[in-house]
Amino acid sequence: MRGGAVQSAEDLLYVVARAPVGVRRHEDTTVQYVSTRGQAPALDFAGVLLAGLADDGGLYVPESWPAISPAEIAAFAGRPYTEVACDLMARFTAPAIPASELAPLVADAYAGFDHAAVAPLRQLSPDEWILELFRGPTLSFKDYALQVVGRLFDHVLQRAGLHMTVVGATSGDTGSAAIEAVRDRSSITAFILHPKGRVTSVQRRQMTTVDSPNIHNIAIEGTFDDCQALVKKMFGDAPFRIRNRLTAVNSINWARVMAQVVYYFTTAAALGAPARVPVFSVPTGNFGDAFAGHVARRMGLAIPRLVIATNRNDILVRLLQTGEYRKGDVHATISPSIDIQVSSNFERLLFELAGGDAAKVTARMQSLERDGVFAVGDRALAVMRGEFSGRAVSEDETLACMRAVWNENGDVIDPHTAVGVVAGRAMRDGFGGPLVHLSTAHPAKFPDAVEDATGAKPQIPPRLARLLDLPERYDTLPADLAAVQAYVDQRAIS
Repeated sequence: MRGGAVQSAEDLLYVVARAPVGVRRHEDTTVQYVSTRGQAPALDFAGVLLAGLADDGGLYVPESWPAISPAEIAAFAGRPYTEVACDLMARFTAPAIPASELAPLVADAYAGFDHAAVAPLRQLSPDEWILELFRGPTLSFKDYALQVVGRLFDHVLQRAGLHMTVVGATSGDTGSAAIEAVRDRSSITAFILHPKGRVTSVQRRQMTTVDSPNIHNIAIEGTFDDCQALVKKMFGDAPFRIRNRLTAVNSINWARVMAQVVYYFTTAAALGAPARVPVFSVPTGNFGDAFAGHVARRMGLAIPRLVIATNRNDILVRLLQTGEYRKGDVHATISPSIDIQVSSNFERLLFELAGGDAAKVTARMQSLERDGVFAVGDRALAVMRGEFSGRAVSEDETLACMRAVWNENGDVIDPHTAVGVVAGRAMRDGFGGPLVHLSTAHPAKFPDAVEDATGAKPQIPPRLARLLDLPERYDTLPADLAAVQAYVDQRAIS
């Protein structure tokens, strides 16, 4: 097969690795994906899912955005989450995975969530809401994407008779959600890197107590940015990538962003969209969740403002203030999942800000690698400021917010949610309608911060409590590419 339909596992690998560069014509029901750096093959959804990072080091984005009409948005209100999720995601996966194949995978992915609404809203004050995105198996918003992505991987790989190697970096929650999604799947071997000593003990144990032969945890002596850089370099090493059949599950994989788009639509519809669309405040480090909100906006959901909420690792906030995307030192905080100073998904937005000019994106990313900084330009900055606001939140502000919410509402929130509440309240001026804070993790995952803020430890759900008595399995490696690659080579199944 060279140019026809995929017929075999060999053909599928050929399509992923060797498809011709350029934008392919397609029917209205087909979404084609192109790299932000312009030198990788254009792929369909199945190819993008398996490829993860593009061959040229860029990230895949849809060539065009599916349009959701106001009538369709209004009709989402009251529909089951799984139905809306299938409706929206099928517009990105077809024809590689049609709605008829997608529906049972999506239904199974959310069957284990502990609330009938899947992503419920909780009122915090008049016209202010918390979106509870911790109802999945690992109590993190990452479950909303990764429970789907794990099943998509298994579906495509089983159909093609392939085995692949997942590599991923985590600043706390992605790792456990990814592991839960792919554990015990015969078509996948997974290697998850986390920064040693820079995730909470609960987050670490959610990864390291999983006793599945296809799961390998690696504690890297460094920061999350070191872990993320190692993953990107592994993908950039073509012989290594090909012999181990690498793919990614963190938010460099488009499928992750696609699945996160759903709860923006369901939340907005529940609060009166399209006539009444909320401002969303998004605690974010790697920009994936915030970019998902941007995608919802491009699809037709008229979000008046997306608030980028960060801790002192504030590269995105500084970008909005100065127009420069400049690396800084990574600081450890009580909201560790935001402890990131290079936000990978920003490259997807940069591609749009550059008008789809992949050469500009490549030059700026090379400047970042070489000099640690690039400027987005006045026009791009004005466009970004028209959609996003940003606020960096201190440790004292985070704890004070957790304490205030506890005292005023009797609600316990985790430090990441508190970062979002502080930033959202500070940056909503001038925008009417509801304000929604994304609550990205269960407070029990951060017991020390909760106790510091409220004076009491949070109640530990049974699924977390049992981790305390289980043995841990992980290996510690230096932040050295050769060492990590040797480790993967010895354990991957090719």
